[in-house]
Amino acid sequence: MNGGSQEFNNIDEAKNAPLVQQLFYLPFVKKVYITPNFIAIQKYDIVTWSDVQEEVRAQIESYIQDGNIVISESTTKKLAIEVYAEVTPNPAVMKFGSSKSLTKVDVECKNIDEATAVSPLAQALFHFPFVKEVFISENYVSITKFEMVEWNDIYPELRSFLLNYLQENKTIIKELPKASSSDTVKSADTPPVKLEGTSAEIVSILDEYIKPAVASDGGNIAFQSYDAESKIVSVILQGACSGCPSSTITLKNGIETMLKEMLPNQINEVVAING
Repeated sequence: MNGGSQEFNNIDEAKNAPLVQQLFYLPFVKKVYITPNFIAIQKYDIVTWSDVQEEVRAQIESYIQDGNIVISESTTKKLAIEVYAEVTPNPAVMKFGSSKSLTKVDVECKNIDEATAVSPLAQALFHFPFVKEVFISENYVSITKFEMVEWNDIYPELRSFLLNYLQENKTIIKELPKASSSDTVKSADTPPVKLEGTSAEIVSILDEYIKPAVASDGGNIAFQSYDAESKIVSVILQGACSGCPSSTITLKNGIETMLKEMLPNQINEVVAING
């Protein structure tokens, strides 16, 4: 190959890489990574390297010495991207983190109709019958499943799909949601109206102290409004936070307590308008 690196997760991805196809015929080969000057192979645990490394070395050496093509130039180069799955406090939600930046505007889609308007990635995910909701943030995707399946049965398939989608550099967000649009797609960014006073302070606290914590669990809490008369803060729960059994505890013991301490006499209660 002339340059660049490519990763292959299965034999289907190696249609234009004959050597990689041969390697996948070995039952212990899990993944193949090819660079201009070396080949890396990840194996399954069914064998040890000491038992098979000579066989693999001889096969690669023989193939190359015979002058065969390793990767044809027509092969679509895939980006070097990592996708990993993480459990969240919400048993219905799995977080899929990515080494690739996905979006500058958080997008939540409750169904495929909502996804069609803004996110080809979310739209594609809804073709899996067990996907209930999709939340896309800066560097992760949180997926809510229906109760008919267990995560252990489906998360490898979702992770593989997301990895291939991102490696092929397909469109993630088609267009940014506008504040004037309907509620079908909910943006978690700070409202476009310039906030002042207590509202601005609340948003600043949420951004600095709260959002990083909930994002690590695959969720998001977005500011909606502040009523100066009742001193009630309204927020929107998204991703893993939406419908999470522990979200009420987080809302009251975490966010509400922090806001009351940092903004004394200005906060009476924090409520989730969708929780």
